[in-house]
Amino acid sequence: MKANEIKGKGPVDTITLKVTYKDIIRDVRGGELKVCDVTGEDDTGKITVSLWNDDIAKVEVGNTITIVKGWANEFQGRISVSAGKFGTLEVTE
Repeated sequence: MKANEIKGKGPVDTITLKVTYKDIIRDVRGGELKVCDVTGEDDTGKITVSLWNDDIAKVEVGNTITIVKGWANEFQGRISVSAGKFGTLEVTE
């Protein structure tokens, strides 16, 4: 899949993106979970990637990441992608 193909909520088979921005880490659910948004780009555009817990430390600006069996979500009109419960995120470069 490509960034411009992600629409609303639904599965993301495989997507590979170059990380160009990493936001601050936020606590959610009273500190039970941590989340950090990054911007990922491919040749079709940009998309927000939500990193959860252990995945946050794996990813830095300049990395290329691949998400397999991920999930797309839409919140407040903004679409984001994550590995979700059943997917994986790997740093490929």
